[in-house]
Amino acid sequence: MFGAGCAARPFLPDDGVYDRRRTGTVVTDAILIAAQSGRALAEAARRAGLRPYVADLFGDADTLDLAAAHRPLPGRFGSGRIGGAAVLAALDDLAGGAPSRPVGLVLGSGFEGAPDLMAALAERHRLLGAAPDAVAALKDPCALAALCAELAIPHPPVRLNAVADPENWLLKRVGGSGGSHIRRAGAGRVPAGAYLQARVPGRPHALNVLAEPGGIRVLALTEQWCAPSPLRPFRYAGALARGAGEAGPVPAAIRGEIAEAVARLAARAGLRGLASADCLVSEAGWWLTEINPRPGATLDVLDRRGEPLILAHIAACRGEGMSTGPDPVDAAAAEICYADQDLAPVPAVPWPDHVRDRPRASTTVRRDAPLCTVLADGPDAQATRETLRTRLTALRTACAQEEARPR
Repeated sequence: MFGAGCAARPFLPDDGVYDRRRTGTVVTDAILIAAQSGRALAEAARRAGLRPYVADLFGDADTLDLAAAHRPLPGRFGSGRIGGAAVLAALDDLAGGAPSRPVGLVLGSGFEGAPDLMAALAERHRLLGAAPDAVAALKDPCALAALCAELAIPHPPVRLNAVADPENWLLKRVGGSGGSHIRRAGAGRVPAGAYLQARVPGRPHALNVLAEPGGIRVLALTEQWCAPSPLRPFRYAGALARGAGEAGPVPAAIRGEIAEAVARLAARAGLRGLASADCLVSEAGWWLTEINPRPGATLDVLDRRGEPLILAHIAACRGEGMSTGPDPVDAAAAEICYADQDLAPVPAVPWPDHVRDRPRASTTVRRDAPLCTVLADGPDAQATRETLRTRLTALRTACAQEEARPR
């Protein structure tokens, strides 16, 4: 159905223990993960020889294969709301079922707007990532705007009240992620829990970093793009990381300015571990629009180094340094494939080995919801993009053919 080379790849490496020689730190091999979608973090943990205990919204087939144990969370993707009591109960249950005390808890997307929940989690489990107060400061739009002004970092103006020229503004949800929460501003009042950010020119990029006690380590400046829909015109689609030595569209001087600015922000906020900064870059300059104080959606294209990034993340959160190895020589990309129709249930598609976040065949995926993630790599950005487009087209065709089969 998908062509040659599409046999399902074995997902689980041999269960191993955390290699204590990597950081000189004695830890256990269990790790807790909570996110809207925990698959990428679970796969990163397995690559590092850790056993992931995962709580997320989806419970996708590959997440269940990767996880030592899984607990479902209530909520809806992109809503920014994961029930606090359910998260606490799920993680307590997972931790209690692990054969040894987990090294800590890594949070993915879905917690940026809930610093109180993060604080409650920190009382029960060791957070491996940004502290709740750091997340609260960086995800508060007014606080971030003030900090950027203080540090002379270009940042679009923000407002909490209605403006006279709404066509020049975007409406965003505080703590939102993934772009699905972004709308064009209207003439009415700004809803509670939302804010306005001025529209500025530029193409979307993200500076992906590892924040350590001594500064930041730049992992990649990824190029990003949207998958617009009528209700979600700025919905995140995917990202591409170029290989070492391949020049990208952002001049080296601007890339250096962005890295310097993010380093100042990270130092001021006390940021730790894997994080990213969303930027818009144009010929006239650049703007920092958001800080994502957590491992992000680009983990699939970043975790291709000699040393697993989750180990570097743990080391940074412990105040230690660790080599991540040289930058990859090839390019890599990942794109979310959104369902173009209701799939109730999802057809029993033989997913190829470049597909992640594979929904279970018995589940329902609604139109415009994430169906899966498609990966590609290649010698350069152009070849990688072409492979990605080919794979996405083949996947959509296969799903449509399978859906059309008589039941």
